[in-house]
Amino acid sequence: MTELNRLLQSLCDAEVDFIIVGGFAAMLHGSSMLTRDLDVCAVITDTSVEKLRAAFRDLHPVHRQTPQRLSFLDTPDPGVPLKNIYLQTDFGPLDILGSITGVGDFVELRKNAVELELFERRLFVISKEDLIKAKEALGRPKDILVAQELRAIAEKKAMLPP
Repeated sequence: MTELNRLLQSLCDAEVDFIIVGGFAAMLHGSSMLTRDLDVCAVITDTSVEKLRAAFRDLHPVHRQTPQRLSFLDTPDPGVPLKNIYLQTDFGPLDILGSITGVGDFVELRKNAVELELFERRLFVISKEDLIKAKEALGRPKDILVAQELRAIAEKKAMLPP
C-alpha cells in the first residue's frame, strides 16, 4: 500500500485535477478488498499529459498495454488524443481514465465526488453511490462483490444514530 500512497502523492504533485476511482476508492469507502493499482478519472489534455510526464519522470512510466512497453515520457506525441492512459511505474500500476463506465466523464463524477484530505492535500473520491453504479456496470465477479460490500456498508451506516 505504501507504493500506492507514493503514487497518489506524485499524482497530487502533478497538479492535475483528478478523482480517485476503482479499488483504492472502494477502500477509502470502507471496502475490505485490497487493490494493487491506482485508478483515477481526469480530463486528459496535452497540458495534463505534460504535467504527468514531469511528475512521473523519475518513476520510469511505460504504457503497460503495449507489447513494446513504450515509454510514457516519449509516446504519444503531443496532440494525439487519448481516452485513457494505462501506466506501469516504479511504484506500481496507474490507470488514468477519461470516463467511468456506468457513471460518465470527469465532470459527471465531480458532481457527487466526496472531498477528503490525504497527505495534507484536498482530494476527491468518487461517491460511494457512483462507485456502486460503476462496479455493477462493469459486471465482473470481483466488481459485483465490491458493489455488494459497499451497499452493505451504506445500509449499516444508515442504521446508525446521527
